[in-house]
Amino acid sequence: MEVNGRGDYQTWAQLLVSMGDPDRPVTGCDTRFEITPTRAAWLANNGYKAVGRYLNDPVGSTLDKDIKPGELDVIFDAGLRVMPIFQENARLYEDFTYSAGYSHATEAHDLAASFGFNRGTVIYFAVDYDATQQAIESAIIPYFNGVRAGLLGRGGRYVHGVYGSRNVCINVTEQCHARYSFVSSMSWGFSGNLGFPLPANWSFNQIKEWRVTDIDEPFDLDNNAWREDDGDPGQSSVNSPTQVAEDFIQYISDLYQCAQDYGQGDPNELVMQFVRSESYDGLHWQALLGPVNQEFVNYAQDQGFNIVEEFTDPVTGFAVGTEHLMASCNGAYRNDTPGNPQTTNAGDLTGWGGDLMTFYREWRDRSSEYSSGHQFAIDNLAVPGVVSTFGYSDLIEDADAYNLTQHIKSGNNIANAFARYYSSQGGSRQRFIDFFAGRFGTEAVAEDAAYHMLVTSSDLVHVAARAYFIFGVVPPHLLPYDELSSFISGFATVLKERTLIES
Repeated sequence: MEVNGRGDYQTWAQLLVSMGDPDRPVTGCDTRFEITPTRAAWLANNGYKAVGRYLNDPVGSTLDKDIKPGELDVIFDAGLRVMPIFQENARLYEDFTYSAGYSHATEAHDLAASFGFNRGTVIYFAVDYDATQQAIESAIIPYFNGVRAGLLGRGGRYVHGVYGSRNVCINVTEQCHARYSFVSSMSWGFSGNLGFPLPANWSFNQIKEWRVTDIDEPFDLDNNAWREDDGDPGQSSVNSPTQVAEDFIQYISDLYQCAQDYGQGDPNELVMQFVRSESYDGLHWQALLGPVNQEFVNYAQDQGFNIVEEFTDPVTGFAVGTEHLMASCNGAYRNDTPGNPQTTNAGDLTGWGGDLMTFYREWRDRSSEYSSGHQFAIDNLAVPGVVSTFGYSDLIEDADAYNLTQHIKSGNNIANAFARYYSSQGGSRQRFIDFFAGRFGTEAVAEDAAYHMLVTSSDLVHVAARAYFIFGVVPPHLLPYDELSSFISGFATVLKERTLIES
């Protein structure tokens, strides 16, 4: 919906019913009908840019919903993008079990691969009925845990999204880490659409079902509001040779060779320093990590290297910020895990600890909204689609930095460590499990380490960094203990819950 600052019809409609004004202009759609050249031309001429199509036609169906041979070329030739949908019945509570999710995911993977869908494509798995909260907890969540496991079991080529009511999408995103949500808002009578906001990661919002009749090949169409800037971009091609993280893995390998050719210093650390050099070389970062070797930076730039700022994680489909990742790697590389894991050091501070400090400051800035630090952490710490100072990508980067440096310290160079970790069968598939087990082990230890990070460490560099990160709010040591412990327990709870998704 266009933001115009007026309390007009569209504004009131959006407040009153889940689909808002169903006749507002949109650029997305989905349909069970084949997109023929005639239909593709009509869509393009009427302002549509993306169309959802089904990978499969359910057993016993007479609707003939699935993508037809050659259809994707027709869609792309018309300048349209496509988002694949998988639905096998999905209209009853009993349709949703872990085993069904696993089976559906493997089938969806095989179908998507047969069409040539590129690595990293989001496949939307449907919940096409009004699932209650009880049903979501007992059936829908296990189903999507099965979906996630099934896709990973096929090598993690594709990423799961969710189609369903607002409440279904919110729960599946928070508990099963769906990359994007495809919201069935036109089902305005669903209890799951009543009183719930759009999920933070919504990409397509289905608002109207109607029939196109002004062409030679009439067909039924669902209109979808498409969040083009921050949502799923859809696919504009198939059989692309690019493999998500492959380019970045090659980049690290080439940069490592450049560091070896430079012939001075530790090539592993030189790679880390180069990638962090633009954003993580201020005075406070130099106090934690030491200064960047500017001579190597100049040397690498002379060889044609620039900083690659992000790549797409092959498991989750989220963007990984390389500068933060490498700064965190550099800290963990220079500092061993504390012998007493209940304490902290600069290696923690450049990773999860620094993010925890900025997250603490965010909580205090929003304390009028969140009196409970535990609830603030549950709602905002590493939740897919929720923007915060300790977002989901931040936790990925912190966990990966710790895990990668453990591999490097065990004898792998940084190029090999990255190649193995981000491969289809690599360590990134259980990043949170390995990070939590390696650094903390238990929730109690995570709480103690967080308390040490926020309050008790007396290291002068640590104290200075804490003052820098938490400036402007009540410092943790002056907060009533019960309030602070609630926040800290929320941090530990979130870490533990992230491991359960991978188990």
